[in-house]
Amino acid sequence: MWRAQRVLSWRLSARLCSNKPPTPPSSSASPQANCSPRPRAEKQRRRREREEAILSSQSSTAAEEAVDWRERRKVLYAAQSPPGTKKDTSSPFPDAYCPDYVESSWYQWWEKEGFFRPEQHESLSHREDQTFALCIPPPNVTGTLHLGHALTVAVEDALVRWRRMQGHRVLWVPGCDHAGIATQAVVERRLLRDRGKRRQDFTRTQFLSEVWKWKNETGGEIYHQLRRLGASLDWSRACFTMDPGFSRAVTEAFVRLSDSGLVYRSEALVNWSCALGSAISDIEVDSRELSGPSMLSVPGYEDTVEFGTMLTFAYPLEDHDGEVQVSTTRPETMLGDVAVAVHPDDPRYQAVHGKQCRHPFTNRLLPIITDSSVDMQLGTGAVKVTPAHDHTDFLLSQRHALPRLTVIGGDGTMTPPCGQWLEGVKRFDARQLLVDALVEKRLFRGKKNHAMTLPICSRSGDVIEPLLKRQWFVSCEEMGQKAIQAVEDGQLEITPHYYTKTWKNWLSNISDWCISRQLWWGHQIPAYQVDFPNSTDKQEEQWVWGRSEDEARQRAAVKYGVKPGDITLTQDPDVLDTWFSSGLFPFAMLGWPEQTTDLQRFYPSSLLETGSDLIFFWVARMVMLGTELTGQLPFKQVLLHSLVRDKHGRKMSKSLGNVIDPLDVIHGVSLQRLQEKVKEGNLDPREQLVAMEAQRKDFPKGIPQCGTDALRLALCSHKMQGEDISLSISQVLSCRHFCNKMWQTLRFTLGVLGDDTTPVGTLEETSGVSSLDRWICSRLCSTVAECERAFQAYELHAATAALYSFWVHSLCDVYLEHVKAVLQQGPSPQQQGSRPVALSVLVHCVSVSLALLSPFMPFITEELWQRLQPFSPAAAHAPLCLQPYPCSSQLAHWHFPEEERDFRLVQEVIRVARSLRAQCGMTKEKPVMWAVCSPSQAQVLLHFGSAVWTLSRISILHIYCPHAVDQEELHCTPPPPGSLIGVVDHTCQLHLHIQSGVNADKRILQLHQRRDKLLPKLQTALSRESAAQPTKVPAHVRQQMATKTAALQQELEAIEEQLKVLQQTGTTQ
Repeated sequence: MWRAQRVLSWRLSARLCSNKPPTPPSSSASPQANCSPRPRAEKQRRRREREEAILSSQSSTAAEEAVDWRERRKVLYAAQSPPGTKKDTSSPFPDAYCPDYVESSWYQWWEKEGFFRPEQHESLSHREDQTFALCIPPPNVTGTLHLGHALTVAVEDALVRWRRMQGHRVLWVPGCDHAGIATQAVVERRLLRDRGKRRQDFTRTQFLSEVWKWKNETGGEIYHQLRRLGASLDWSRACFTMDPGFSRAVTEAFVRLSDSGLVYRSEALVNWSCALGSAISDIEVDSRELSGPSMLSVPGYEDTVEFGTMLTFAYPLEDHDGEVQVSTTRPETMLGDVAVAVHPDDPRYQAVHGKQCRHPFTNRLLPIITDSSVDMQLGTGAVKVTPAHDHTDFLLSQRHALPRLTVIGGDGTMTPPCGQWLEGVKRFDARQLLVDALVEKRLFRGKKNHAMTLPICSRSGDVIEPLLKRQWFVSCEEMGQKAIQAVEDGQLEITPHYYTKTWKNWLSNISDWCISRQLWWGHQIPAYQVDFPNSTDKQEEQWVWGRSEDEARQRAAVKYGVKPGDITLTQDPDVLDTWFSSGLFPFAMLGWPEQTTDLQRFYPSSLLETGSDLIFFWVARMVMLGTELTGQLPFKQVLLHSLVRDKHGRKMSKSLGNVIDPLDVIHGVSLQRLQEKVKEGNLDPREQLVAMEAQRKDFPKGIPQCGTDALRLALCSHKMQGEDISLSISQVLSCRHFCNKMWQTLRFTLGVLGDDTTPVGTLEETSGVSSLDRWICSRLCSTVAECERAFQAYELHAATAALYSFWVHSLCDVYLEHVKAVLQQGPSPQQQGSRPVALSVLVHCVSVSLALLSPFMPFITEELWQRLQPFSPAAAHAPLCLQPYPCSSQLAHWHFPEEERDFRLVQEVIRVARSLRAQCGMTKEKPVMWAVCSPSQAQVLLHFGSAVWTLSRISILHIYCPHAVDQEELHCTPPPPGSLIGVVDHTCQLHLHIQSGVNADKRILQLHQRRDKLLPKLQTALSRESAAQPTKVPAHVRQQMATKTAALQQELEAIEEQLKVLQQTGTTQ
């Protein structure tokens, strides 16, 4: 599915490992021809640098930043309740958060009660007549999920849970792909290991029986991972691409596309894996960068094979003296050469245009042709043409009507046209024999190092061989134009929008799609070769297709005007490309081609969310096939998220050994087990070394248990629509700490609620009494509004940031710290009536926040919300995931924007006050402070006076306004001389009187250090301010710059004043 990159990658690699240097860029060349090896070489250079950094013991930032953690005591949920029953939350509340305890039992209850099924919609009191449907990108049945898959699950489940809580009718379908090549390879290796048998030792039916047996034994691992990740999928509709219903859809799609002429059979070059004996798709081709000579292991060869060299040899001119030299990285293909090509303007070859060369081994005459695609600057300027084994040469042969001679067979051995001396010899063994023969004939002209890209089969490790084969193809040009038009007309929206250009560029130059695979596992192509036993005429291939053999026979009888009984049909033994069936997923999962209720209700899907690397191989094909077969786009929006990389910047890939199983993050895992998993993989020795060293540096003590909620929150906290995600376990561990913060908040809340289960007032009845009550209420209202905006814009990172900020910085750090004394010790006589309000505000803040967090953290929010239910105004029996998602309109009476605006000054005052106390070494003392500020700031500080005193840990704050008209209103005198000064902003300062015991020398040193930091900042600010042109820089930006500059100047002036006072104090003493 990485078609944009992988097609270009493969075309380029095919050329670089072919008989000649790459075609030069030109305005008339195809996009494939415009590729340059430079970005690929740069990519390879960066990869080598990363590997060297990992292996280096000298310097490693990753090692220095290795996760520091300790084992925590585990608490288990011990209630003996039957699986699927609701968890008992009346048991004692554990002291600390533990994922094992929290995540126990909830999912089984959700699934058994059918809370994730769309039918549940009818029971919702807040239901809306809207539908939200999407399918999960079906992972391969052979594999297990890694953190890249976990990101997909976390994002999709957050969106699904949000829409469900909004009252939409939601359908999220789980599925698994049969993964033709991968599955067959796994089962073949298992049979060879366990029984010593190969696939060819079984009949096709027997082998398929073995595959189904393996699938039934091991295929449930992915579904287990999805459940542990908390994915709210409708398991009653789980879909496997080899299920009977899905197989009927695949057959129907092939027949309809064939009837319309979009599927056809033709001869063309395909990516061929000799080890598998099958064509493979571009996604199964890995590109291996070689900087020079490299000895590599190739399946089927005992000795390693050399790659990364360029050989030059000569073709003698026929009937003339002289020769033409050509260069190649694959001398074994020279037996398939049918011409030599030169550029028509190359002065070196003007005299040989139209002449011929004599092949030294086959004695064929090779015409010397001219073609403007030849690069005069590369190599000798003359290239050998091998149409049957090179993609570029194949196109050249079409332009010049050249023959195509296959010299390497599907099994990787040389074919009869090569001569008896090479027939049946393996291709890379033949390479050396040919070089020796060229030397013997004195035609060998040299060998040199050559950087190249080698195409490798990702499933077998074999070197890809371009072979000419008759296969089934899908014509993509017309469907591709429709897909482009859908985006341009606004019918299909792609987010991020910059992918629309990539979408158009690729689909405008799309190649036809080879859908034949020479496998046994998969959907056997419903096409039949027609033979007429009674006919003596030798005929070309004749094919028909049908939904069954009987239908195909009837079609053949009509097509060829014969009786059905006079026909022999032989079904094509090949199977369809796995991506063909995956491309049908959005509608085949709903029962297509039958007009089922699900199809009518949930098609087209609302959204397709997946990784950006799947935009072409999966997304584009779904759009093309869905539009063609159903007459509708399969979805209205495409949301592409970034790729997940490891701490070293490498894409997570099994071939690099750096994938992390999400369950290892959820449950924790030892370093030893991580290393064992790397060894169990089929990695190159160097890559295994790099992978294991990276693990030792990143996880010296293994991976700590973080839990599902922490993992999901960490994944959703990254910006999806931007740069790739570099996820570190320390980030997930930080989210686990947030889980504990939530846990302790509920523990405190339940503690102050006590045994009195009298429900608090309703949300509508509750309104803040104190200034801080109103502030926290308004902060919650603003947080709800930000979550609404972020979900609508698919900016989940903004929602998680807003929720984290509210819970930690507003609710815990400010509000709870302020009201703790009132709630725990009771209010003072002056505060009578404030406790019930504060308690009600606290309960609603926690309850609404849990609902807001539920789409991201389903387990801990369910656990805590259920424990809070006895105190809620209207206790709910349904789970939190079916409760209404909070909306800002519900909290309109809690919106006090002026309180939020003003409190920002209060928070700065508190910060500076705490800093002054720390500088003076005050830990328990509550000193007196003065605020020198403007009249408007004075009003704010008076309004929030109680919060300022409590949170600043001061006994009283005197307020002095130098420019106030009436100082008597404030009843305050200026601060005493000799005070320490802290600058809040350019109009507000805090003064703390220096008392005995303060270390003047230490304070002077601190002020000097602070001054040294501020001076460069001031110089930078002044430079920017002077450079800001009024015509180019907006007024509000210039105002911000001026305010910042003034604040820096004010603080520097305050520092100078304090230094004078401290120096005088020291002199006096």
